Amino acid sequence: MRSRVDVVVATGGTNSALAARAATSTLPIVFTLGADPVKAGLVASLGRPGGNVTGVTFITGPLHPKRLQLLHELVPNARIIALLVNPDNPLASSNVRAVQDAARSLGHQTRVLEARTVREIDAAFAALVQLRPGALFVASDGLFFDRRERLVALAARHGVPTSFDLREFVAAGGLMSYGASLPDVYRQAGIYTGKILNGAKPAELPVLQPTKFELVVNLRTAKALGLTIPPSVLARADEVIQ
Repeated sequence: MRSRVDVVVATGGTNSALAARAATSTLPIVFTLGADPVKAGLVASLGRPGGNVTGVTFITGPLHPKRLQLLHELVPNARIIALLVNPDNPLASSNVRAVQDAARSLGHQTRVLEARTVREIDAAFAALVQLRPGALFVASDGLFFDRRERLVALAARHGVPTSFDLREFVAAGGLMSYGASLPDVYRQAGIYTGKILNGAKPAELPVLQPTKFELVVNLRTAKALGLTIPPSVLARADEVIQ
């Protein structure tokens, strides 16, 4: 006997949420994603989602300039910064533009590397040998989060300082991250799921956004890369992994 589904929780990012919405226009859907759900076409507005979809967004695009500024403070002399994106992400182009604009204002050149699959992640890092960037900026994407240990290992193998959007990358050995707290995002999504199970309508639940963002730095990784974290960055860090 098939179990009844009362609510769909999509935690795999934008593509996961879009796939869930394409599959049903009646079952309530609660998403967690780093993209702007309005631009992604998931909801009509943050305050009044409409339809059967709502959730939590830790919108990463507007954080790109801040993330790049922090990376600049760690490697101010980096002439080239590589940007790893998944071109299948609906907001990949806008993310690229945001990073390129921020990099240009800081005096950096950017080179875009694309990866849709694990094999293409390996190929992108192989291209770093020729590119020889001073740092790598990894865009927010479910593929990269699911393969974070591989990304961190490749960054270490190639000796490239790397900026991520979530603490989980740094806990796995990445250099630094700046973004929302993922456990808090999941907690908020759980609260919304409970409300819907108790009769609330997704259309009446505003899309939630985080109010706190965390800077996490891994000193062991910095030492392995031969980097000294500036005191100004350490003083602002919410967590320093020794």
